Amino acid sequence: MGTGAGGPAAGGPGSADAPKTPEPSGVDLARVALRAAKEQARARGDAAQQKKQARRGGLRSGARADGRDPLPLGSAINRLITERGWETPAAVGGVMGRWPQIVGDDLANHCVPQKYDEDDRVLTVQCDSTAWATQLRLMAPQLVARLNEDLGHGTVRLIKVLGPGGPARRFGPLRAPGSTGPGDTYG
Repeated sequence: MGTGAGGPAAGGPGSADAPKTPEPSGVDLARVALRAAKEQARARGDAAQQKKQARRGGLRSGARADGRDPLPLGSAINRLITERGWETPAAVGGVMGRWPQIVGDDLANHCVPQKYDEDDRVLTVQCDSTAWATQLRLMAPQLVARLNEDLGHGTVRLIKVLGPGGPARRFGPLRAPGSTGPGDTYG
């Protein structure tokens, strides 16, 4: 079975070497026109939707996920801390919560962190006796180094150690029950 002139092997217009692209028929043209019309309608609908949402006062959460959808509590708090620049105070607050693990149970039972001054980078610690306050003052350089390992270099520069507070101050040897002091006889 030979191939004749003008057949596929002859290299003519119907040969396998030149792929033939079919001309779009009426059905294909209709599909292309329908797809273009749908895209234009979608674009007009999106523009109208944005205009309507602007009149309503902003976007509202719908069926699709966006930035206004509810977040898990931990993620929301982390985002708030980052946005407000509260990383250092939050980290120091975490140290106050982990105080027994950082300093040990003995010291934690007698010394409690009170506050952190972010501007001066000073951690204030209250001790329940002068002996523990002295012990903490001796350990302060090692404790500052340990805290800076956890929090980042330079977060805590100094530990201010407070001794035990004295008893409540009472004015005069005798007091009338319920009195507010020397000004309670005035109006």
